[in-house]
Amino acid sequence: MRQSEAAPAKLNLALHVRRRRPDGYHELETLFAFVADGDVVAVDEGEALSLTIEGPMADGLSATDNLVLSAARRLATSASIAPRARLTLTKNLPVASGIGGGSADAAAALRLLNHFWGLDYSLGRLAELAEPLGADVPACVYSRTMWGGGKGETLVPADVAGLNDMPVLLVNPMVPLATGPVFAAWDGVDRGPLDSRPAIDDLVRARNDLQSGAISLCPPIADVLTALAACGGALLSRMSGSGATCFALFESEAALRLAHDDLAAREPGWWLLPTRVKIA
Repeated sequence: MRQSEAAPAKLNLALHVRRRRPDGYHELETLFAFVADGDVVAVDEGEALSLTIEGPMADGLSATDNLVLSAARRLATSASIAPRARLTLTKNLPVASGIGGGSADAAAALRLLNHFWGLDYSLGRLAELAEPLGADVPACVYSRTMWGGGKGETLVPADVAGLNDMPVLLVNPMVPLATGPVFAAWDGVDRGPLDSRPAIDDLVRARNDLQSGAISLCPPIADVLTALAACGGALLSRMSGSGATCFALFESEAALRLAHDDLAAREPGWWLLPTRVKIA
């Protein structure tokens, strides 16, 4: 019988880059949040491990060289079992877009196969297994609001007053943006730490230190940010991760819907996702 697991989109509500580490990663301070919508990973019984990719954003994705398969193999190896499963990834999120699509898919595969194979691993153990798969994958295993440190693997649950269930609009200009060049474009200036316990008002004064570099590589990001900042009822607008997806938090569902309908009419080439911040 088919089982499925949601792979919700990730947001970096703030992302402060502190330094470049000797291992090539960057020391970060970030506040991860997740929304109610995203990709979906499903599994059926199979004699071997396989992956099928479908959905509106499936074009160009490899079903043989994919982080979902890497996650499945890593989990099976840890449990000393043969990786038998027919996986299906429904790809709804844009690729290379700063909202953790591939990382969320890998994390969802870990959670799904943990149950499907009867392993009963804790989320903490799955997050440890996820670390070599990518900097965002451990946070995506938990898929809840978390403080992230180190390269993103040092995680502490966070509770930001008023954030849960808040309306949010995700907007992407449909220009893929690779993570490596964006980090390379960071100017190397440490602009200070992220407040350890901010409210929504404090987050407005926080930053995404990759935003300027991303805009230099992908100027349409600036157009998206300008459009979001001008929306009525928008409390905070910012780029997520290394871009090119940006988001705005809204004071009400009505304000979100008005903003979505206006931008959809004015910018038909942009990808828009009206959704809500999820609890866990």
